[in-house]
Amino acid sequence: MKSKFSANTTIGLVATMALLLFAVFIANTASPTPAAMAREESLTATSSHSVTVVGEGIVTIEPDIATASIGVEVVRPTVREASVAAQSIMDEVQAALLSQSINELDIQTQHYSIFAERFGPGGLLADDDVRYRVSNTVFITIRDLESIGDVLDAAIDAGANNIYGVDFSLADPASVESEARADAVADAYGKAEELAGIIGVSVGEVTGISEIIGQGGGFFGGNFSRMAMAEMGGGAGPVSPGELNLTMQLQITYELR
Repeated sequence: MKSKFSANTTIGLVATMALLLFAVFIANTASPTPAAMAREESLTATSSHSVTVVGEGIVTIEPDIATASIGVEVVRPTVREASVAAQSIMDEVQAALLSQSINELDIQTQHYSIFAERFGPGGLLADDDVRYRVSNTVFITIRDLESIGDVLDAAIDAGANNIYGVDFSLADPASVESEARADAVADAYGKAEELAGIIGVSVGEVTGISEIIGQGGGFFGGNFSRMAMAEMGGGAGPVSPGELNLTMQLQITYELR
């Protein structure tokens, strides 16, 4: 009787183990859950590709303001003499600028320096022979472009001996910059399409965009920059504003499909 009970117990254990193994087999071979499928897809998906290009927009404009640096430079035996002389001449220059309808708010001191010179035209000076050079420069804005020549001539007649950096621009370039940006976007898209076509794909969504910053958000081309020295020959001469090119550049990244 005891032997029969032991045999039945053994058979029961074997059957139970068989059922457990069958359940494990079914669990391992069953279809994956949606979460598992999503995870598998995310692991096997290929990374996205992109292309980055620089688009350029150029708008031709007529300037409406001009700026210039006008300076006085003197050399005297003492600091006092040099600074007094430079200030006296600069006072005359500023008075001449105001007489040409330059607004006082459009005249700003840009540079002032005092320098001890120990070298003369013939070389090294004696130990007790030091000369002092004083330079005083103002930055002005000229809003009447037809008066540029008269303004510069008046400054030279008053004693200015350094005139440089005559540049033309717009008082309010915002609207023109917007137009140039729109052109830059179109230019960038055309370049991206061309590159995508070469490798047999298409252009998708924009994934990144940044402005390449230049002068004031863009930069003007075709400016007139000169140096006029009164002692090197006469007045300022004719100055023509002409036309300017406002250029805006945008770096744009597109998804490739």
